[in-house]
Amino acid sequence: MANPREQKPVLHTKKHIARLERERQQTRWILISFIGIVVIVIGLLVYGYLDIKYLQARRTIAKVGDVNLTIGEWQARIRLERNRLLRMELQYQQYAQYFGMDLSSQIQQIEAQLNSPTTLGQTVLDRMIDEELIRQEAAKRGITVSEADIDQAIQESYQYFPNGTPTPTITPTSITFPTLSPDTLAIVTITPTPTEFLTPTLTLTPTLDLTASPTAAIPPTATPTLGPTATITPTASITPTATPYTLEEFQKNYKDGADSLMKLGLTEAQIRQLYANNLLRAKLFDVITADTPRTQEQVWARHILVKDEATAKQVEDRLAKGEDFATIAKEMSTDTGSAVVGGDLGWFGKGAMVPEFETAAFSLKVGEISQPIQSQYGYHIIQVLAHENVPLDASAYEQARQTAFSDWLTKARDEYKVQTFDVWQSIVPTDPASLSASQ
Repeated sequence: MANPREQKPVLHTKKHIARLERERQQTRWILISFIGIVVIVIGLLVYGYLDIKYLQARRTIAKVGDVNLTIGEWQARIRLERNRLLRMELQYQQYAQYFGMDLSSQIQQIEAQLNSPTTLGQTVLDRMIDEELIRQEAAKRGITVSEADIDQAIQESYQYFPNGTPTPTITPTSITFPTLSPDTLAIVTITPTPTEFLTPTLTLTPTLDLTASPTAAIPPTATPTLGPTATITPTASITPTATPYTLEEFQKNYKDGADSLMKLGLTEAQIRQLYANNLLRAKLFDVITADTPRTQEQVWARHILVKDEATAKQVEDRLAKGEDFATIAKEMSTDTGSAVVGGDLGWFGKGAMVPEFETAAFSLKVGEISQPIQSQYGYHIIQVLAHENVPLDASAYEQARQTAFSDWLTKARDEYKVQTFDVWQSIVPTDPASLSASQ
């Protein structure tokens, strides 16, 4: 007898089976798509992390010859520069606090650099390009530095001198101005002295050389005395004994300095390269500037400065009638600095005066008086008293060498086909923002 509870088998039609298969396929595709999306998202996150941590750091920011400068090293150098600026700012603040010095303008300049990432990024990039140009040119000329040279430079930057402190030598120099020509002596009998008329005034801001001593700590600032101090009256002759600076102390100081730089992203090899860069620059500098002339073409001139063309015409008329140049200068020149000495400007070379004045002065013959020359200061009537090659003093000669080396660096960019890639404006580090953040 049949069991009334027994279920009869379900018979599926072909249409029903096809529908179930389609549903299974749709479910499978949805699952596959979901897994694919998850994989893509995870892949993008991993790539983004790797790009920031590794791949981006290896991208090229500039190319010097066949050498690529990478974003990673550039970013580390920016952090190093920011750390240097922050330390300098702190030092200025301490000087202002302890000694009452007004260093507000210097502090503002530092803050402006820290708050302008693009400008700071460009400055550091230019510095790195110059360093690579120097490395490649030095290699071409056979100029090298040894590991021993680098070790010595590091020791000296930490004031560690195992062979004794070097004694500086000073070589006195004297400057002899050229013998005045008869034409000059026929005009005046006074001795020319250099003046500062129209010479650009530079505001010098003390800076710390980034590459000269990259790991050395900034010298400690003075600590004010907060209370009375005892006075010791010696009862016998006492010879002070210097505390020895041991090798172990130097090694510890260097390790501490290097560790702080490694936190900014530099490797120890890169730290040593900073010292090598400085040594190579000094050696190549001497070679490049070896032929820098020790004399400079200069003129000795005097002038009468007036405010308008009509007044200049009056001066011309009086000179044409034979009146004395110096007398008119004392009476009419608005350049009060030179007027008291008859308009005398002393000796000056090219680049010292405004362009209009310079062009006229160097084109005049000795004794010749110019037509009125207009500049931003007014109208000049110029007379050249002498035109010679004048010896450079030590400061002027060093400046001439610096200019020659800068000119070489500019030309070297074309020679070595320097390329820069504008991929960095949005990735300039803004850290450390404080010294505590860099510790």
